[in-house]
Amino acid sequence: MAEGDNRSANQLAAETASLEEHLQGWGEVILVADSALRWEKPWFPAAIMGVVSFVFLMVYYLDPSVLSGVSCFVMFLCLADYLVPTLAPRIFGANQWTTEQQQRFHEICSNLVKTRRRIIGWWKRLFTLKEEKPKMYFMTMVGFLAVVAWIGQQVHNLFLTYLIVSFLLLLPGLNKHGILTKYVGMGKREINKLLKQKEKKNE
Repeated sequence: MAEGDNRSANQLAAETASLEEHLQGWGEVILVADSALRWEKPWFPAAIMGVVSFVFLMVYYLDPSVLSGVSCFVMFLCLADYLVPTLAPRIFGANQWTTEQQQRFHEICSNLVKTRRRIIGWWKRLFTLKEEKPKMYFMTMVGFLAVVAWIGQQVHNLFLTYLIVSFLLLLPGLNKHGILTKYVGMGKREINKLLKQKEKKNE
């Protein structure tokens, strides 16, 4: 068991080091983005929502076709991939990378690797469920996709995408400041109360 844990830890360290090397040119930008996503300043949530709202308003106003939208998005990624590693050292200063920043950058890369592993683990569990309990897998997938299809039919595509993107970008800050845990806990307590009341009525 200990040998397996050591192997897993070594593999995690190797994957983290590889990702750090791959993202080295983006280090300063990643730290700024991480600071904003974790709401290190009180105005960061408003800034995030302002930027997201502006981008989606531009998409709504321009109303590009799917092909044009995908092409522009990929073109933006290509430009960023080319320009950011070149311009970031000039903007932030190449010699200002501190030990604290390096440690935070390492933590971010480690968290990204762990998140990727979790997603792969969920994917594998889904296929395990398919092999072991095909009926449950079929009913779960059909039910889930039917609900998603119904939501997509009720809400406008662009607005639904706006809500999803906004939630994902606000999620790290909500998690860090305990807001998500607080409201999830409140929801669980309310559900438990309703269940207890139902049990009492049945008695």
